[in-house]
Amino acid sequence: MLRGAHAIALDTKGRLAVPTRYRDWLREECEGQLVCTIDIANPCLLLYPLCEWEEIEKKLKSLSGMNPVERRLQRLLLGYASECELDGNGRLLLSAPLRQHAGLDKQVMLVGQLNKFEIWSETRWLQQVDEDIQALPEMDWTISDKLRDFSL
Repeated sequence: MLRGAHAIALDTKGRLAVPTRYRDWLREECEGQLVCTIDIANPCLLLYPLCEWEEIEKKLKSLSGMNPVERRLQRLLLGYASECELDGNGRLLLSAPLRQHAGLDKQVMLVGQLNKFEIWSETRWLQQVDEDIQALPEMDWTISDKLRDFSL
């Protein structure tokens, strides 16, 4: 179970040190293999253990390439998907295009979301938390039928 928000410094090569409490679990669950892609709704990255990502791929494969919204979702999530492996020191290398998309520089937040992590720039994370708290009472929860059961 991935949860909690962790402030982490990226090194000069763009590597993120996964908190120690998750390293053994990730090595056991997915042999340290993860997949990182963009979040289509927020300026952050999504980091999945490989076994979780494979479930997402099945869902993406089931979407229609003829529906422009569904095709766009496939294009973005799969197009940015990058395999990452925990190194011997528990670090992951985030590719330059992924870091650029999320506006990551030195200080990032690794945020557990049960089956995945979100990776945010620390500044954007703090802004997003404030916005989320303020927006909750006014949100429109309507979504398309096709995407209702689609979870990332």
